[in-house]
Amino acid sequence: MANITQSSSGHPRSAEGNAFTRFLRATEIDTRLLGMVAALLVIWIGFHLYTGGLFLTPRNLWNLSVQTTEIAVLATGMVLVIVTRNIDLSIGSMLGLVAMIMGVIQAKFLPQYLGFDNSWTWLITLVCGLIAGTLIGLFQGVIIAFLGVPSFIVTLGGFLAWRGLAWYVTSGQTVAPLDTTFRIMGGGAEGSVGATWSWIIGLVACVLIIVGIIGSRHQRKRFNFPRRPLWAEYFLAILGCALVLGAIWVSTIYYWPVAIAKKYAEANGIAWPETGLFISYGIAVPVLIAVLVGIVMTFIATRLRFGRYVFAIGGNPEAAELAGIKTRWVAVRIFALMGFLAAVAAAISTARLNAAANSQGTTYELYTIAAAVIGGTSLAGGTGTIAGAMLGALVMQSLQSGMGLANVDTPIQNVVVGAVLVVAVWLDTVYRSRSK
Repeated sequence: MANITQSSSGHPRSAEGNAFTRFLRATEIDTRLLGMVAALLVIWIGFHLYTGGLFLTPRNLWNLSVQTTEIAVLATGMVLVIVTRNIDLSIGSMLGLVAMIMGVIQAKFLPQYLGFDNSWTWLITLVCGLIAGTLIGLFQGVIIAFLGVPSFIVTLGGFLAWRGLAWYVTSGQTVAPLDTTFRIMGGGAEGSVGATWSWIIGLVACVLIIVGIIGSRHQRKRFNFPRRPLWAEYFLAILGCALVLGAIWVSTIYYWPVAIAKKYAEANGIAWPETGLFISYGIAVPVLIAVLVGIVMTFIATRLRFGRYVFAIGGNPEAAELAGIKTRWVAVRIFALMGFLAAVAAAISTARLNAAANSQGTTYELYTIAAAVIGGTSLAGGTGTIAGAMLGALVMQSLQSGMGLANVDTPIQNVVVGAVLVVAVWLDTVYRSRSK
């Protein structure tokens, strides 16, 4: 008989171990996720001290959140790719090609028929970009799944081909300026929701966290699964709400620059007060897009049959095939989804730069793979989480932002990123060997 039994109330008995171990088991907090949070705090505090208090400021944290969105969006798709024991080296070039396509559509093609800043321009551009990205990913997926060419080779070819096509679209010329509405997806003063809506979104998020915890507890009770102690449920609810509201608070104490605020006041007939006009940025639109992508991808990976198929294939491809899973079509859909997410990231990148350039997405494949691996996605397949990958993206961008503030040369930054990737893979190997 097992040593740990379930009590009549449905609570698991306290497992043997020290207080910290019992706490982790009661709250079911992933130790790898906790380790990433600890590493992130060390990075933040270290750079804050080294830069003389420049890192942990509302301005830098707000910019950091916006800069992280593109890699975070890409990392959510890379998790599914790596879980199935594949790789995608083409996402940076794919992003560059789709960005150039969207730039040409809204800056050169549509103005001939709709004029500049037409209310439909941004939507048509975005839809065309999403279709283009999905088709590129679908094309690569078909070659990988049905022609039997390894994903490493196919996407390596895409890494070269899509970058060349991106240059060919405009012969290497940068396309600018872009549609005003489209630029909202890139953040900035106009691409943020302000203080009021930020707090509303934060309160709604807190309600959803609490409802999710209650719903999970009811589901466990319904199927007679072990439940967390009530104190652990309260702790998780309070922690989640505190993190959300803390992030909202930071975003609302970062204000528009004086020049932008004055221009806004003049345009709207607002008298300029002697003390100045303080307008909060609030949550940036690209951050909301990345969070929405993370929620949808988590739902796909954990709640849909497609997600279960992905992890089954990664765990044992032969067994998944024998179980009747159409592994080839699953692979095709994964790469098509990766192309779709590359288009989403391309839209954010293009809107943030207010231009489409051939160099967009350079080295993004490195940062995306590193983010997924740092976030706990095993290169051996079968293991990975969306939340972990997005946190890994934040770790990678924090390193890059901190080194930029510390005036570290770009070649040295690349050395650090490469070293972090190698260490992450080594830690994953150690973790898997100990868990056997």
